[in-house]
Amino acid sequence: MRDFKLDSLLVDKRNLEQILDNLLEGIIAHDKDRRIVFFNRSAEQITGYKRAEVLGRDCHEVFGGPFCGNRCSFCGEAPQTFANVTYPLNIVTRDGEPRRIEMSVTGMTDEQGCFVGVLSAFRDLTEIISLQARLGEITRFAGIVGRNHKMLHLFEQIRELAGNDFPVHISGETGTGKELVAAAIHSESRRGGGPFVPVNCGALPEGLLESELFGHVKGAFSGAMRDKKGRFELAHGGTIFLDEVSEMPRHMQVRLLRVIQESTFERVGGEKTITVDVRVISASNRDLKREVERKNFREDLYYRLNVVPVQVPPLRERTSDIALLAKHFLEEAARRGQKTVGLAKEALAVMMHYSWPGNVRELQNAMHFALVTSRGKTISPADLPREIRQEQRQRGPNPKISPDAVQTALERTGGNKSRAAKLLGVGRATLYRYLERCADVS
Repeated sequence: MRDFKLDSLLVDKRNLEQILDNLLEGIIAHDKDRRIVFFNRSAEQITGYKRAEVLGRDCHEVFGGPFCGNRCSFCGEAPQTFANVTYPLNIVTRDGEPRRIEMSVTGMTDEQGCFVGVLSAFRDLTEIISLQARLGEITRFAGIVGRNHKMLHLFEQIRELAGNDFPVHISGETGTGKELVAAAIHSESRRGGGPFVPVNCGALPEGLLESELFGHVKGAFSGAMRDKKGRFELAHGGTIFLDEVSEMPRHMQVRLLRVIQESTFERVGGEKTITVDVRVISASNRDLKREVERKNFREDLYYRLNVVPVQVPPLRERTSDIALLAKHFLEEAARRGQKTVGLAKEALAVMMHYSWPGNVRELQNAMHFALVTSRGKTISPADLPREIRQEQRQRGPNPKISPDAVQTALERTGGNKSRAAKLLGVGRATLYRYLERCADVS
């Protein structure tokens, strides 16, 4: 049956359709029962779906799930009211092509002020973002700061992963930001409105890990005073992030394998089988393949987790991001009420030539340390942690410049060597000598 309250809003429907059909933004309207009542030409072009095949149908049925992912407010009963929301979203077109859109959703009401449906407007940002990436204009993506070419490749991987639900394994050294990458993959996906549940498998005692992951029933063991949901249940409809998965005991690896294969498990001490809809993202700073060879990790579980491998580069391979990250951490501290300071070029030069064994986390800690020790408005080399200053002295006045840093600096400055040298924090003569040595080798 048609919703005449909604029809009453579209008095001159033909004129309204002509106006909306000429907008560059895609427009979708649906009623409280999720039946699509309007779908303009731009919506057709962006999504690949034709108006005739969507009108009058449940939007979940048309798109194989909520068009707006788990941010949908109509997965259960229709809400009585609807607050206006705007958010980025990755979608997959009818032909399976991933697209990045910006969605704005507003509630519609009738003459009596009763909520009758929603109007969604969205625009395609895919080509704009790709162009910005090629021009080096992107400095952060989904909460991750960086514009080094390796980070731009990582951003592209995250975007590509948004359109599917395959398990992802993230590898990288300690402090590179593996959990940030996992959270970005989650937030960019259609599960982005659902829960993101991190678990550090290496930080929990072996006896607690099973209960933490799968929950327990009352009386299952001493201290189990009530039923408790595990992390997999809490992650239902979203993503679970298993950090340091290489530390998981062998007997727990068997249980994890079953959950990934069958999406079912039982709580500790329970008999009821629980089914969950969860995407699994894992991470480790160890080489999982090598752990398999050493018989520390199950080979069948390795292949289940490592469907899509993602590598997070260490900071020493993206030194051109150091200035950007340092500025980000200082600005972040200032927003939290800390003092506002700048970073002297001499201090940046010292930081550019430090090896950063603790990666981005160590850089963040160094900036917090410098905020405490600095007395003026600018952080000088003397304000940096001792180990950073000591390594600089040991290397001498002409520290090594990494090929990655030079390439990135030249790309960002359009080949201008003087500006590239400033960006690297070295003198022009140092950069010229480095380029001459490279030319002689080649």
